[in-house]
Amino acid sequence: MADVQAIKAGKLTAAIDPHGAQLRSLALNGREYLWQADARWWGKSAPVLFPMVGSLRAETATCAAGTCHMGRHGLARDYDHELVENTGASVTFRLDSTDETLAKFPYRFRLEMTYALEGEATLAQTFAVTNTGEAPMPFGLGGHPAFNAPLVEGEAFEDYALAFERPWTATSPVIAEGGLLDYGSPVTLLEDADRLPLTHELFASDALVLEGVPGGTLTMAGPAGHGVRVDFAEFDHIGVWSAAPDAEGVPAPFVALEPWCGTATRTDEDDVFEHKQNCLTAAPGETVTRTFRVTLL
Repeated sequence: MADVQAIKAGKLTAAIDPHGAQLRSLALNGREYLWQADARWWGKSAPVLFPMVGSLRAETATCAAGTCHMGRHGLARDYDHELVENTGASVTFRLDSTDETLAKFPYRFRLEMTYALEGEATLAQTFAVTNTGEAPMPFGLGGHPAFNAPLVEGEAFEDYALAFERPWTATSPVIAEGGLLDYGSPVTLLEDADRLPLTHELFASDALVLEGVPGGTLTMAGPAGHGVRVDFAEFDHIGVWSAAPDAEGVPAPFVALEPWCGTATRTDEDDVFEHKQNCLTAAPGETVTRTFRVTLL
């Protein structure tokens, strides 16, 4: 397996682990913005979600090609990805389907993940999914980068807020048993407002799931102005999540901002993979690409 790959552009640096093609560091001027996978709360930093986002009911769904058997967020995060190229300012990894993946997701695919530094403070993360089989392939994909909050000594988690491009009314489904999405009694998070202060209580029932975010952009920042902006116009949803307190009751000092194409199975959906909310489809030989960008502030 290749070593962790470093890329750099000016004072912006990133590091990507071939295992899962997972971002492990994202820093500007020596300040680390990415959560550093402390297992007290959550031992990952930014897993790649493919070929699904969230959970299937009982980890199983039927599809035109057979049966899918996958845990939360699919399988890409569990495998070593092949290094394709590191140009110095960008790096690409590849994961091809195998007999082992076909037993979980019965479609042949190639997933290429590219991380590219742009300008003085932006990382672009691009998914390129190719259907290498002979039948239409349904799938979902998403990012799961988590960011330190607070970022500055002397600040607190509660000093941070999510900011939107304009005032809007935002609701979120409830995360039900098994990680499914229950839209029966959605929670109202904002009413004609453009700012949502962060509290740990927001995540008492798991993630917030936002759809129709104005401009496809979301900023998380603290009082000193340090934070991140995520631009995700090519994605239907963004999940916002923080982990439960550790064993001693200390709250988690991070927030994940997760652009998604597709979601967990809804409680009012059946168990056909193709019927999952916002499911993508690639024709045989087709490559589907999606990119989101993280700008450090």
